[in-house]
Amino acid sequence: MAITRRAMLGGCALLGFTARPAAAAFDPSPYFAGTARDHGFTYNRSNVAALDPVWHRQLVEHRHDEPPGSVIVDTQNHFLYVTFENNTALRYGVGVGLEGFKWFGRASVARKAIWPGWTPPPEMLARRPDLPHHMAGGPDNPLGPRALYLYRDGKDLGYRLHGTLEPWTIGTDASSGCVRMLPEDVMDLYQRIPVGTAVLVLKHIH
Repeated sequence: MAITRRAMLGGCALLGFTARPAAAAFDPSPYFAGTARDHGFTYNRSNVAALDPVWHRQLVEHRHDEPPGSVIVDTQNHFLYVTFENNTALRYGVGVGLEGFKWFGRASVARKAIWPGWTPPPEMLARRPDLPHHMAGGPDNPLGPRALYLYRDGKDLGYRLHGTLEPWTIGTDASSGCVRMLPEDVMDLYQRIPVGTAVLVLKHIH
């Protein structure tokens, strides 16, 4: 597995704290479509119509060599695939790491959480002392409604597949290594894959 030192120190830095599109008065409201309830929390529903259809969840042809039920993350093209037989897959649009924070390799989902809390690592707090030392799970938490934790050889890599408060970042380089998904998509993924699922993050090729 190849992980840059900067990415290792960053973990999920910038989760939910990334800059919005460079506009004088960015209006996020078109990206939301009312609210929904989940496990006692009310959250903003994503307006997928505001996104390019390429980022919509969809069944596609996808040639791969991974066992059915595996997860493949294509960081270059901003897609996450759940593999099926006969070279088909369920594809989700995702946001991935910023330049310098990208990572790739093999891992597995060792833990899953509903409305997870978030604790920034010490290295991140040193860079961003304005961040909270811990955020409880909920609709304001940058991990969103679900998180799937990636491990390798029994060690937490510090990277997650998780939701986002910023649907406009789907299809972009926006995080510090974690893979962010629409809340509805990460809830769908959470239901589809069990703990132990193999994950392959493909190398970003310039």
